[in-house]
Amino acid sequence: MREVESSPELSGVTPNVWGGSDAPDAVTGTIQTQFISFAIGDDQYGVDIMAVREIKGWSDITHLPKQPDYVRGVLNLRGAIVPIVDLRCRFGQGLTETTPLHIVIIVQIDGRQVGLIGDRVLDIVSVDAAQIQKVPRTGDGPQSNFLSGIVSHDNVMIALIDLPNLLPGGDGD
Repeated sequence: MREVESSPELSGVTPNVWGGSDAPDAVTGTIQTQFISFAIGDDQYGVDIMAVREIKGWSDITHLPKQPDYVRGVLNLRGAIVPIVDLRCRFGQGLTETTPLHIVIIVQIDGRQVGLIGDRVLDIVSVDAAQIQKVPRTGDGPQSNFLSGIVSHDNVMIALIDLPNLLPGGDGD
């Protein structure tokens, strides 16, 4: 898979909404959906491409007192204060030991920007919306409410993140 370096890579992409668009793909006649795939350790995740505002390299953040462990701090992004969520921690896998190689995916969640820490961006993935499968509910683990679906792409399983449930007030808390 190719590495996506920055958000200008996304500028030529015409994405569809997460559940697909009203118009079928002109070639196949199927409803397509697109997402950005990224890695956290050996696991692959995806976020709706329509929610992604920017992808940037790791930079220093300002830590705030009395925040949940998974909120690592805030970042000043061109005058906007953006909370940074450590997905590894949010999924109950411990804190990410960030390095300059880590990335922050800036997404729009319920009208506000949030940064998501990932190890690396992998690709822009386009799949038939019918390929997205439900997440098996085998337990009440911390990760189960944060996922909206699973898709197999290029022989790899990609867990799709349900962005509204990542923050307090969503159904995941």
